[in-house]
Amino acid sequence: MRLKDKVVLVTASTRGIGLACVKACAKEGAVVYMAARNLQQAQAIADSLNSEGCKVKCVFNDATKPETFYSMVEDVVKQESRIDVLVNNFGGSNPAKDMDFANTDCSVFLDTINLNLRSVFMASQAAAKYMAVQKGGSIINISSVSSIVADISQVAYGTSKAAINHLTKLIAVQEAKHNIRCNAVLPGMTATDAMENFLSQEFRSLFLRNIPLNRMGLPDEIAAAVVYLASDEASYTTGQLLAVSGGFGVATPLYSELFDKKFRR
Repeated sequence: MRLKDKVVLVTASTRGIGLACVKACAKEGAVVYMAARNLQQAQAIADSLNSEGCKVKCVFNDATKPETFYSMVEDVVKQESRIDVLVNNFGGSNPAKDMDFANTDCSVFLDTINLNLRSVFMASQAAAKYMAVQKGGSIINISSVSSIVADISQVAYGTSKAAINHLTKLIAVQEAKHNIRCNAVLPGMTATDAMENFLSQEFRSLFLRNIPLNRMGLPDEIAAAVVYLASDEASYTTGQLLAVSGGFGVATPLYSELFDKKFRR
């Protein structure tokens, strides 16, 4: 029960990594708020988890309505009188339009950066105001390993996540005086529904050849890192970028070819 009685707010929480974070935090004793646009769907998930003994509630958040990043925090504080942990999980791009540098329209580039960056900035700013009064809190931003390893596409997504990394460090430094910690988790290829639906088997196989652990990560493994950063075990950890990517980007760029020659062939 590492998060017993802590109040946790998770954005984009009805599927994938976000839902895994909700479940993991709830099972560690937290009161977890699912921020979601579809409250009916979120409530059904919350009811199911509550039937298992968890404490899960819902608040409205629509990323296309920036003001709701403020209002969701206000709603949590109204009900609980505090907020201890914010997990900024929202983010994404349109792969059909967010392509390589030469072929991505500037409006797509700027819109993607705006959407992803403002969600973290606004929610964190709103939460930090209350965390400062409480004299403590933890903000956890879900970034991406693509923020530190350049890809051949999704120029806007990668840039937005790199910006979130630096914003994470700025928040950590500037809010440390209030005992507010801020860290980022950088998932690699993770076995979510979105990943299964959008990536071909051929691409996945090629990608896995460059992951030393030779498999996709699980949403629960990303959530485990979030639980650690949310807990008092990480009370002296702030401003850090924790890659949970199976070692992707750590090895020599020739890794897959050299490994094939030595072990697979």
